[in-house]
Amino acid sequence: MSVTVVTGAGRGIGAAIALRLAAEGHDLVLGYRSDAHAADEVATKVRAAGRRCVTVQADTTVVDDVDRLLAAGPAAGLGPVTGLVNNAGVPGPYGLLADADPEGLRRSVDVNVTGYLLCARAAVRAMAESGTAGAIVNISSGAATLGSPGEYVHYAAAKAAVDAMTVGLAKELGPVGIRVNCVAPGTVWTDFHPDPERPAKRAPNIPLGRCAQPEEIAGAVAWFFSPDASYATGAVLRVAGGL
Repeated sequence: MSVTVVTGAGRGIGAAIALRLAAEGHDLVLGYRSDAHAADEVATKVRAAGRRCVTVQADTTVVDDVDRLLAAGPAAGLGPVTGLVNNAGVPGPYGLLADADPEGLRRSVDVNVTGYLLCARAAVRAMAESGTAGAIVNISSGAATLGSPGEYVHYAAAKAAVDAMTVGLAKELGPVGIRVNCVAPGTVWTDFHPDPERPAKRAPNIPLGRCAQPEEIAGAVAWFFSPDASYATGAVLRVAGGL
């Protein structure tokens, strides 16, 4: 039985991932930072799909919160954790780096890098304690290689760190049967963007001529948890419409 923790599961890509994994037979721990109502709505849909789940409020940059998040599945009777989707993220300041608020930069790097590391650390410990082989999927971004000039240079740098983390951790954990992979989306239609029209503005510059829907990213994540991906680890799968 698969018991998977999804961070940032209340909306956007995280919600789509949770629903796709539920359809694939996963029981779920849904992590959220502040919007309990949104997380509860996702949980209701997961249960309607016939899967068990629990919602947990957690700031992924806080060690105690992360430990509580990873312990929630066994505590609720779901069983030992077998998977983690590191998805919770924030964009941080939008615009030129020279104009960026330093505290906003720090928070972005803390959530997008430290949060991922803390969650992966806790997941690996949980899997080791239960003797369970498993899988971790990190959500990166196409910005990691494009740099996002004039918009999110700090965010692109953080996501490049996620790519590096994926490769290093895959090599570290392969011998104990834990696979680590990464999905790097391009621009996706979600409420993540400070400018709601940003996806529409970017679409003409994308080879496929449009931005992604969250469900298209969720499909790539689900593949990494499937038996078809049993020999895939250390991979960064770009789902960015050709950019």
